[in-house]
Amino acid sequence: MQRSLLLLLTLAPLVGCGAQLIPNTDVPDTAENREAVEFVEEYRHAVESHNPASILRLVSQDYFDDNGTPASADDVDYGILQERLGRWSADVLDVRYEMRYRRVTVYPERVFVDVTYTGSFKVRTAEGERWERRLADNRLELIRESGRLRIVSGL
Repeated sequence: MQRSLLLLLTLAPLVGCGAQLIPNTDVPDTAENREAVEFVEEYRHAVESHNPASILRLVSQDYFDDNGTPASADDVDYGILQERLGRWSADVLDVRYEMRYRRVTVYPERVFVDVTYTGSFKVRTAEGERWERRLADNRLELIRESGRLRIVSGL
């Protein structure tokens, strides 16, 4: 018993010696990672405040998302995103949006932020209002424009 206690006391200080994480994330706390998470938090707050103009201010004019398919019918560029956000603003009455940050990968030209998001949306339908919920993994792709991060894909 004493041997086990001694081993536990000896190893206890080593348990916390791994990389520090940004609070409430799975992401190591580095300056680059913190900048990316704080930027995506701006986006999350813009979604929660139901503000398409604020969302678009965070998006690059070069935005393009092929939605992971070879078909071009579901591709989204900045103009299409702008239109969709206009419809979203009219159809969505309230938003609750949470993100769990899983990984940030920083390259010289790009930053990838992997998240799991939970979105609850109060929507207007022909039958009335109802809440819809989404839970999914997503990857946001960021680039730096004029010294500031911008979303270039992943919305």
